[in-house]
Amino acid sequence: MPAAPKKTANEKARARRLYAKLDALYPDAKCALHFDSPFQLLVATILSAQCTDEAVNKATPALFAKYPTPAKMADAKVEDLEKLVKTCGFYRNKAKNIKAAAAGIMEDFDGEVPQTIEDLITLPGAARKTANVVLGNAFGINEGMVVDTHIGRLSVRLGFTQHDSKNAVKIEQDLMALFPRKTWTQLAHLFIAHGRAVCKAQRPACDTCPIKRSCPQKSL
Repeated sequence: MPAAPKKTANEKARARRLYAKLDALYPDAKCALHFDSPFQLLVATILSAQCTDEAVNKATPALFAKYPTPAKMADAKVEDLEKLVKTCGFYRNKAKNIKAAAAGIMEDFDGEVPQTIEDLITLPGAARKTANVVLGNAFGINEGMVVDTHIGRLSVRLGFTQHDSKNAVKIEQDLMALFPRKTWTQLAHLFIAHGRAVCKAQRPACDTCPIKRSCPQKSL
């Protein structure tokens, strides 16, 4: 990833204040996907592409009960995986990806989920966003910033980026430049929590938003 853009001391100070406010509002914010191991989080994150976390969490208990480890999932039949993840959307491609990712972990990483972005993105179905989710939530490694639709939207509305909300790469660079590394994983959870509860894509609750005085939009 290219070097992060330069940010002023005032911009960084404002970012810290917003983080503190969001942290106070959503003290229990955390990864919404259910998992018991780094591998299970990797699989759940791959399944979550263009799918709700709720739908993934409904599918994964049966999936992980039968195939809890990379070794077991690598040996699974694609047809059996398809049946278990059918409710997640694009299930045929996702079934192939989670099986192939499991096989890649077994063949290239001695059965252990790798702990670098460079290695994680070599696994089928795992792009940079997936790698950031796994590193931050399974290993406590703040290597980058997760940027999903909520985070992209809030980054624009709160004035943390001038880029289009769909430009995940540029938005990640801006957020990494503004916020301390140790906050990156939790910041994603806070943005998502606020995006779901208040700052929705359609009809955001600006009038009752608890951080509206800090928002350059004021009202949408």
